[in-house]
Amino acid sequence: MSPAAVVRGLALAVLLVLSPAGAARQARRPNVVLILTDDQDVCLGGMTPLKKTNALIAQMGITFQNAYVPSALCCPSRASILTGKYPHNHHVVNNTLEGNCSSKLWQKIQEPYTFPALLKTMCGYQTFFAGKYLNEYGAEDAGGIGHVPPGWSFWYALEKNSKYYNYTLSVNGKARRHGENYSVDYLTDVLANMSLDFLECKSNFEPFFMMISTPAPHSPWTAAPQYTKSFQNVSAPRNSNFNIHGKNKHWLIRQAKTPMTNSSIQFLDDAYRKRWQTLLSVDDLIEKLVKKLELNGELDNTYIFYTSDNGFHTGQFSLPIDKRQLYEFDIKVPLLVRGPGIKPNQTNKMLVANIDLGPTILDIAGYDLNKTQMDGMSLLPLLRGDKKVTWRSDFLVEYQGEGYNGSDPTCPGLGPGVTHCFPDCVCEDAYNNTYACVRTLSTSWDLQYCEFDDREVFVEVYNLTADPHQINNIAKTIDQEILEKMNYRLMMLQSCSGATCRTPGVFDPGYRFDPRLMFSNHGVRARRFSAQSL
Repeated sequence: MSPAAVVRGLALAVLLVLSPAGAARQARRPNVVLILTDDQDVCLGGMTPLKKTNALIAQMGITFQNAYVPSALCCPSRASILTGKYPHNHHVVNNTLEGNCSSKLWQKIQEPYTFPALLKTMCGYQTFFAGKYLNEYGAEDAGGIGHVPPGWSFWYALEKNSKYYNYTLSVNGKARRHGENYSVDYLTDVLANMSLDFLECKSNFEPFFMMISTPAPHSPWTAAPQYTKSFQNVSAPRNSNFNIHGKNKHWLIRQAKTPMTNSSIQFLDDAYRKRWQTLLSVDDLIEKLVKKLELNGELDNTYIFYTSDNGFHTGQFSLPIDKRQLYEFDIKVPLLVRGPGIKPNQTNKMLVANIDLGPTILDIAGYDLNKTQMDGMSLLPLLRGDKKVTWRSDFLVEYQGEGYNGSDPTCPGLGPGVTHCFPDCVCEDAYNNTYACVRTLSTSWDLQYCEFDDREVFVEVYNLTADPHQINNIAKTIDQEILEKMNYRLMMLQSCSGATCRTPGVFDPGYRFDPRLMFSNHGVRARRFSAQSL
């Protein structure tokens, strides 16, 4: 070929890439949308109100039936989504600045390496965020709402915690105050409208990532006016762990008063109903979003993920309402996905966690996951229906309890160290409500093993095959060898990072257990196993 022909060929190639048609071909990497709700359970019927969401995402894609969070609290869980890491690796332990929630240290050490930052800088995605970010976002001691985290092309973040009216948004670092006029201020609808505007105005020559983080169904449970009369006959589920004493459990669970007072039950039933009402606006948001993507001709090339930051309880073990606990109702969340290559109406029983979302989305974008320090795994093989995928059989749950240095003003008689107490002096958290668990799901075992970091060194173990509502703590009766293996596995996971968080679990064929390592490497923790500790 002559030099002139080579030059003409190169020129033609450049023109094809720079032309709209060529750019469109370059932009055919999938788009991704992540919808994150706030405090939405799955164990107690939290998905029931979302008829449109079920039709448009679940029935058109895959439902993960065993999706979990590594910490049942907003800020640590959201940090795990953004970083793909367990809390012991991203160091966000609670919802306060002191607990590293949106602190300057978080901004310096973790934010530059979140998956949205990598999507934008390394993968060429245009990125859009709208809604609740982290609970302390906007705090004056951490940069205020002028701080826009790296990785976001368009930023519409709520100042601090979930509200529906009378809030401030950071609009690309500038404050926008909203009042209490439903037509222009109701936050779930505002997020929907912002999302539609982005889809209308974005570049068509780059793939996009959207993260839409709703206030619903978090308190104060303010429904849109058209939904305030919905579900009038609905009440919290009366399952087998509702309004019973949490015998053989950690002292914080045992302190709950059983039976609950009528006023407590009325309060939690009302909260349950209002939570469902707020979710109806989320359902509308999903419908609008899917219709817009379809109208734009982008739906078939877009993955849509729907999940929550943690679960919730309403009366289980006589705890009125909250999250934070180690049980299924608090750590299990909905996870629905639709998108290219995903067959409709699928369910998957693999054990997945929200630390997998970041690796999955980066994998979709074509990023080399070996370049990250993430603890999670890409769900992409599961989404595509790969039959020969090797998957985890366990993961880590960890939580650092919170409490007042003084007495809780609601219940001064309980002394210092407790918090989130109700008028009848049932408290939902305490300093020593600090625990770590191995949640195992294998072909032979459905097991949860937990240790508390307190003076009792309290242990809780549940066989969820026989006891799905976790009523009977079998720590004193389970086989001692299993107990020792689970203790060692817990220590390993608590110190894991990256690939070491994905090693075989206790019941996997590749697992190797050497009891001597419990004493040579982790002697202090191994001595927890005395007769008194159980």
